[in-house]
Amino acid sequence: MAARTEAQQRATLERLEKFSRFTDSSIGIPFTKFQIGAEAIIGLVPLVGDAAGLVLSSYVLIEAQRAGASKGVKLRMLRNMGIDFLGGLLPVVGDAFDAIFKANTRNTRLLKNYLEEQLEVEPPPPPFPWKTLIGLSILFAVVTGGLTLIF
Repeated sequence: MAARTEAQQRATLERLEKFSRFTDSSIGIPFTKFQIGAEAIIGLVPLVGDAAGLVLSSYVLIEAQRAGASKGVKLRMLRNMGIDFLGGLLPVVGDAFDAIFKANTRNTRLLKNYLEEQLEVEPPPPPFPWKTLIGLSILFAVVTGGLTLIF
């Protein structure tokens, strides 16, 4: 897979942060500081809502794959998705768990941390352009020699 540029990675993270905010914390509960997202609302529909939430969560995993995330990061994402899905299946408590666990936000943070670690690793400096130096030296020598003969 070709290496993604820093700009592409930043754009991916921005998309995922918007997605996570929508699915996990886009709806404020009046008179509280607590926020829930569309996934918690969808999860109110027994089984179907939890399955739909799992499908939505897979988007973050797909983006992690595209971004070249490590196997360890993707496994932690899968674990978060599984916890969110199984926790959401519990009657009554599951809906509250869904609203609190916020798997997409957790997974986006995992990918963000991974990508930022990758960006911190500086690539090796490019090799010194010896051929260019030699070529320019020969060119300048020829020009200088030619100018010396003319004048």
